[in-house]
Amino acid sequence: MKETLKVVIPVYNEEGAIAVVIEDWTKMLVSLKIDFHIYIYNDGSKDDTLLILNNLAKENSHLVIVDKPNSGHGPSILKGYKDNLDAKWLFQVDSDNELKAADFDKFWKERKNFDFIIGKRIQRESPLPRMIITQISRLVIGLFYGFKITDVNTPYRLIKVEAFSKDINRISDNTFAPNLIISGLANLKNRKIKQIELIHHNRQTGEVSIKKWKLLKAAFKSFWQTMVFRFR
Repeated sequence: MKETLKVVIPVYNEEGAIAVVIEDWTKMLVSLKIDFHIYIYNDGSKDDTLLILNNLAKENSHLVIVDKPNSGHGPSILKGYKDNLDAKWLFQVDSDNELKAADFDKFWKERKNFDFIIGKRIQRESPLPRMIITQISRLVIGLFYGFKITDVNTPYRLIKVEAFSKDINRISDNTFAPNLIISGLANLKNRKIKQIELIHHNRQTGEVSIKKWKLLKAAFKSFWQTMVFRFR
């Protein structure tokens, strides 16, 4: 298979950051001489995100915009994975610029030795509820799939498609946190895993879409779906 890379970025109301994110990722990937495309999944944004994206796509041949009804962050990521399983590599990152394109070369250099390369966030200053959920996520994955990965839901991951394609297609389209399941499967199926530390930067624009009580409900939903998938 030709060594192609498809980058999956879900976007919701990121008019303040998305142009910078796309510019940074395009420059990084071009510098590495990679055969790549960046697939942006606009999840029903209500601000000017889609307008900005469409204008950027006119000048950036690497950029592909997929506009879709709002279904949530996780289902958007999963659609991006399933749509692009013809690539050799998939990379997923979020659109909030909390994890930077400048770190990607560390991942790409390791690709021939591993099936799954995932970031481990350091210097993270997220709100306490999100930090607690991160730790519970690690415990859930550890108990049901294995404890190899420390930061199981990091949105900065390089996936070798041939090692995961069949399992990705098994994940239900409405799964709230498919990245948890994929991390779990990397553990469970003894894929070759590499963890690389990444400095976490606080969000400078926009705001998180799930807060307080909704965050707690979302966490329980994702944990339940992750556990159920383990025994399917």
